[in-house]
Amino acid sequence: QVHMMESGGGSVDIGESLRLSCSASEYTSKFYSTGWFRQAPGKEREGVAAIRVDDDATVYADSVKGRFIITQDKAKKMLYLQMNSLKSQDTAMYYCAGSLTSVAWLLGGLGAKYYSYWGQGTQVTVSS
Repeated sequence: QVHMMESGGGSVDIGESLRLSCSASEYTSKFYSTGWFRQAPGKEREGVAAIRVDDDATVYADSVKGRFIITQDKAKKMLYLQMNSLKSQDTAMYYCAGSLTSVAWLLGGLGAKYYSYWGQGTQVTVSS
């Protein structure tokens, strides 16, 4: 069983930045891809960004492209999401997740149903 845990959420003003972190009990030996997802009240969980573990290839949702950056530190078993120029629409619970197989990546990388391991989430609130 792989455990994942997010940190770094908080309340910020529009236009500010936050960096989310995700620690995993296992990383390189387990995951083909990892990613960040978010869920706002009353909405479905959506993929924000994903990274392929072997070669750092990344994919982003159109809504965050150019503002968010996903990175990983395989030696530390860590996943990060740098969020810049935050908007009120970014307010949500953010989750990190890992996929054991290539299916998630081959289907675009941002499909939540293809990820098997999840953290508990960290809240991000952006307000004016």
